[in-house]
Amino acid sequence: MTETIKIGVLCGSLRAGSFNEMLGQFVARKIAEDGGVEIDALSLMELDLPMLSPDIDGIPENVGRFKDWMISCDAILVSSPEFNGSLTGALKNAIDWASSPRPGEKPFECFQGKACGLLSASPGGMGGLQGLVHARQILTRLQMHVIPAEYALGNAHEAFDDAGNIKDEKSAAMAANVGREMVRVCRALKG
Repeated sequence: MTETIKIGVLCGSLRAGSFNEMLGQFVARKIAEDGGVEIDALSLMELDLPMLSPDIDGIPENVGRFKDWMISCDAILVSSPEFNGSLTGALKNAIDWASSPRPGEKPFECFQGKACGLLSASPGGMGGLQGLVHARQILTRLQMHVIPAEYALGNAHEAFDDAGNIKDEKSAAMAANVGREMVRVCRALKG
């Protein structure tokens, strides 16, 4: 029997009802249907991480919770909107905190050796594609295995049905493929 792997789903938006949260949850449901995975979604909005500052002593409790979550995941599916041609400030701040080691923690422990899939959704036609370039660059530098497949869902305000599924079959298949490829790479990395 195949070992169950834990997939973390992280939304880079702080907006309630975010299209990116919907996209991440859609892909999570699709890979869960395949079996052998445990899905664990985490909301940056609920964590309310402080802005990273050298003036903050130690690691705040909610940052520790975020780091523990990342360490516990075998792979991370990131779905984030694009702001000004890049990833969101909230996601960048979370990544920066996660890369700040606690005493006794290995450098990049939250990232190193983990598979990562990238998604984006936007009301615009390009779906936030430019933001994925910077997310890929940052996460690769932190030693994640960011899979080549990625998906940006354009016209996201019209893309979902009332159940949170992507209406267009081709778009749904392309989005789900990112999750499935991430799971495949994760399993290969785990040996």
